Amino acid sequence: MTSWQQSFHALLHPRVITMLFFGFSAGIPLLLIFSSLGLWLREAGIDRAAATFFSWAALGYSFKFVWAPIVDFLPFPILGKYLGRRRSWILVSQIAIILSIFLMGITDPALGNTQLKIMALAAVALGFSSATQDIVIDAYRIESAPIKFQALMSSTYIAGYRIGMIVSGAGSLFVASYLGSEMNSYNYEAWRITYFIMGLFMLIGVATTLIINEPEENKIIKVQHSNYIYIRFFIIFLIAIFCFIGVFLSSSDISTYLKNLLTEILNNRNFSNFLIELLRLFFALLIASLIAILSIKIKFIEKKVFVESYVSPVSDFFQRYGIKLALFLLILIGLYRISDIVLGVISNIFYQDLQFSKVEIATIVKTYGLVMTIVGGFLGGILSMKYGVLRILYLGAFLTVVTNLLFMLLSIYGYNLPLLYFVISADNLSAGIASAAFVAFLSRLTNISFTAMQYAIFSSLMTLLPKILGGYSGSIVENIGYTNFFLIASLLGVPVLLVIFYINKYLKFDET
Repeated sequence: MTSWQQSFHALLHPRVITMLFFGFSAGIPLLLIFSSLGLWLREAGIDRAAATFFSWAALGYSFKFVWAPIVDFLPFPILGKYLGRRRSWILVSQIAIILSIFLMGITDPALGNTQLKIMALAAVALGFSSATQDIVIDAYRIESAPIKFQALMSSTYIAGYRIGMIVSGAGSLFVASYLGSEMNSYNYEAWRITYFIMGLFMLIGVATTLIINEPEENKIIKVQHSNYIYIRFFIIFLIAIFCFIGVFLSSSDISTYLKNLLTEILNNRNFSNFLIELLRLFFALLIASLIAILSIKIKFIEKKVFVESYVSPVSDFFQRYGIKLALFLLILIGLYRISDIVLGVISNIFYQDLQFSKVEIATIVKTYGLVMTIVGGFLGGILSMKYGVLRILYLGAFLTVVTNLLFMLLSIYGYNLPLLYFVISADNLSAGIASAAFVAFLSRLTNISFTAMQYAIFSSLMTLLPKILGGYSGSIVENIGYTNFFLIASLLGVPVLLVIFYINKYLKFDET
């Protein structure tokens, strides 16, 4: 067990401090896709259900394992020679993030479907580039410091992440409100300037990338295959992505017809919309998957490369933990954050529906709330070092279930500033503890031989189901109301407690 003095002293390690700035860079894009964008769309006259569907733009976070092998093994041309494998990819993804944010800024969703589609594509590009940045930062974090520092590196990363979220969440709301955009008084120029400012904040991450050193093992770039092979790999990935987007967009008319038809049968429009949109999403994913399978069949992608990129990291995980324990670990990863993410997608719209002003949301939820998350993150990291990751993982999951129930009270009482402060304090403090322990937990599960790929699989699985459900949160609320929605969101976290209890019997790595 680590002493309290050692735990606090580790906070001053250079690698730990570096993660603060990388966390900030990773935290900026997220709310520009989720909550801030949701409020922008609502002020522009987009309905609640459509606004929450935009959260699917961040599904790149949930499928980043698809292109993780490219990022992991292929040095970026020219830049890789000077910056190293990890730093070059981080820099490229940061530049792509800035350009995507700027593209969103020059798009006015109130002008009709064409502009709304451009906004959707820009949001998808932002999700993709941000997810790429996350892949490389996660690999950098795991490779750049020993295991004993991982919990605190997770804490400082989360702290920076939350600060970035304060800037892109509360900051964007403050700026947009100051410049004159409100729910009943939409001002596109206010949001355009706001997103331009958010893009400029990414320069902090760019500066960090240029200043830091590459992990020692990546200074000499090692690749298993020629760049040409990985480039073909990347081409197929891009084709699959464009096909996914094309199929999803082109199916709009037929999906509308099916929604109307199913509504007549079920006599429930919201539930019908939910089912058809889910079918539409999975059909687009199926087409993208078939393209990847076909590329292997025609040998455009060598089967050996596919096995090394996808099969080997997965088989290594099952070999190290055994099939039964490995499956329970994957279930835990897939469910651990489901309650928070599903609730978080619609949270800003919920506050707005309760008549909280944008300034109040920015002050209490985005600023004060995220400060509490940062406090919880540092507390979670220190507690994990002292008492073990699994114990704090369980504590975080339990607190998440309890605190999410508090949103039911808020939905019942309505506009109440003291109650909002109380709910946000409890929810964000517990979220910080849970997140710090969870990131450290995922780092412990990762084999350094497959750093980027395995962690990408874990983090993708972590967000996949929650984000799919979150995209329908607006429709679900329309159907059952906020109170029942928050009850369901909280109960989703109960199975997590049972899984952790089981895993704790067989997984013993806290002592190492």
